[in-house]
Amino acid sequence: MALLWRCIRALLFRLDPEQAHHLSMAIFAALCALPGATPLLRRLLQVRDPRLAVNCFGLDFETPVGLAAGFDKEARWHRCLGALGFGSIEVGTVTALAQPGNPKPRLFRLAPDRALLNRFGFNNDGAAAAGRRLARRGEGYQLGVNIGRNKEVANEAANENYLAALRQVWAGADYIAVNVSSPNTPGLRGLQNAEALGELLAAVCRENRALALASGGAEKPVLVKIAPDLDDEQLDGIADLVLQHPVAGIIATNTTLGRDGLSTPASEVASLGAGGLSGGPLTARSRRVVARLYLRLQGRLPIIGVGGISNAAEAFEMMRAGASLVQVYSGFIYEGPLLPRNIARGLLQRVGDRSISVIVGEAASLYGRASLSLEEA
Repeated sequence: MALLWRCIRALLFRLDPEQAHHLSMAIFAALCALPGATPLLRRLLQVRDPRLAVNCFGLDFETPVGLAAGFDKEARWHRCLGALGFGSIEVGTVTALAQPGNPKPRLFRLAPDRALLNRFGFNNDGAAAAGRRLARRGEGYQLGVNIGRNKEVANEAANENYLAALRQVWAGADYIAVNVSSPNTPGLRGLQNAEALGELLAAVCRENRALALASGGAEKPVLVKIAPDLDDEQLDGIADLVLQHPVAGIIATNTTLGRDGLSTPASEVASLGAGGLSGGPLTARSRRVVARLYLRLQGRLPIIGVGGISNAAEAFEMMRAGASLVQVYSGFIYEGPLLPRNIARGLLQRVGDRSISVIVGEAASLYGRASLSLEEA
């Protein structure tokens, strides 16, 4: 199957990246709709072992390997993607109102770096449409929903905009991720400063509580997704801040604005224009951010580690740095549908007879020791 994927990838990489994404997912979704196809995929690709099971912010994950937000922006494909063996799928980013996003082209491959550059700008058809799709669930995965601010909404009015999205998707979500870190919505990262973030998290948590009371159910875990382009002081401030609110965890990290250390020629990178970089160039930095947060939080809140994970070794080290769960995105584009299975198998080989949870944070002091100055991003 690895050889087959390399052939398919060679064909897909001849297409515009966004076109290739939608074409491949349309074909995959059609295949999954065939009688018996999805159960067969689950039998072939899902790796389920008690050593991989993780209980995190009140939810049970059959494997720590999840799919990051950005791949299934509109909650169209989570059911078929779940058959590939992910323990969680985070859809979105979803905004209260539909918006087209930034002009195309807006997704680019940096193949020598096994990286992607995107400036999508939260293109989606709105929270109401996503909420309807969330009701149609697959098996074996937790379903997160990543919510963000509409482009035309000022940060001063962001709280109500987030709450409007939250109300539409709340019922179908297992957890909520508050995205304040995309570099592709003007001014959004300003919501990471202490005052703005504190007010936003307080508002989201109050609404979460109100929705739970109205439904007669439990509150949903609320997580906040942060950028990699933060220095030590900013990271420490965010860690301290989230402990002041009923926040369930942190997702670290989003894409970076940094361009240092790339193998792709600088002139080519410059010609692509603005956007957030993901994939291989983010591996070391996201791991250090996770370690820094883990040490600051002292294990009081779980962290989802995301950024530059494309194999079992990188997932293992992210967890040793302090991540209770990991997510993939760019690695999934390059490595293909066998990636969740291969990471799960590789993690089992590395933990031996132990539970995967015992390795969380065991190397945080090592990875968190380095400075996180922006010059090193």
